[in-house]
Amino acid sequence: MKIIVPMAGRGSRLRPHTLTVPKPLVKVVGKPIVQNLVEDLAEMCEEKVEEIAFIIGDFGKEVEVELLKIAENLGAKGTICYQDQPLGTAHAILCAGDSLDGNVIVAFADTLFKADFSIDKSKDGIVWVQQVEDPSRFGVVKYDDNQVITDFIEKPQEFVSDRAIIGIYYFNDGKYLRSELQKLIDDKVIVNGEYQLTDALENMKLAGQKFEIGTVGSWLDCGNKIATVDTNQRYMDFQKGKELVSKSAKITNSVLIEPVFIADGAEISNTVLGPHVSVGLNTKIANSVISNSIIQDNTQIERANIADSMVGSLVKYTGRAKDLSIGDFTEITE
Repeated sequence: MKIIVPMAGRGSRLRPHTLTVPKPLVKVVGKPIVQNLVEDLAEMCEEKVEEIAFIIGDFGKEVEVELLKIAENLGAKGTICYQDQPLGTAHAILCAGDSLDGNVIVAFADTLFKADFSIDKSKDGIVWVQQVEDPSRFGVVKYDDNQVITDFIEKPQEFVSDRAIIGIYYFNDGKYLRSELQKLIDDKVIVNGEYQLTDALENMKLAGQKFEIGTVGSWLDCGNKIATVDTNQRYMDFQKGKELVSKSAKITNSVLIEPVFIADGAEISNTVLGPHVSVGLNTKIANSVISNSIIQDNTQIERANIADSMVGSLVKYTGRAKDLSIGDFTEITE
């Protein structure tokens, strides 16, 4: 099994947190979004993941090294591919064309999910969907009584279905997918300035491929600050029974209201922390009350009263606030 992860977008809706770090490397419960994603996907596979191909923009060597390490930790070969222009989902996947071979999972690094199932490799393909209130924002599917997809529709302006494609797909034949993606490029099949994966799926369906729907228990968005903080909360709830507080963290005269994640080297003193707070590596928090928030790495917070907030790495904050969204390398004193 191979996993293809298109992640070339910087994540403008999550600024300022993505000014220095691409969105898939923003941490949720102490791990980059993309790491949580591929680890969950690997659990779905009944066989070893051979390769993980990350499709990125110009993110720099440091990011590439981190991505290769994520793959290595799962016992897989890591491959870095590049998408130089934002030309759509089909174009993004084709940028990893050399890795499109055999059984393939394609998963866009925009969201996280939780589900309890394994992949049936005998299927031609599986497209995971979730019911949504506003289908016009998504690609959607229609399907028959046997759960076989009959139609793929990209962002319908009139209601046809409320089952949105969440961005996770299984393909039994990666080479066939590659050839259909290449046809879109060769024939210049462009919708709204982009090459759409749904067009390739529709062509494959018309040629006889049967795509079945898959469903997830939870589909978690990391598109903006509010959604990412909410995802941190819900993802933390999934970790019940796991040890979330590092043994190397120093906690003095403080109250932890579970669930709380505290990374290696963190120092917490005279503070009420939680519920649903993630504290990053080597971060120091003193004389504060913090709930439902994400605090990234190497940050210092003192005399703060914050909730529903997201604070980046290498931040120095002293003062009081109720709702924050602070990017990396910031210093604030109130």
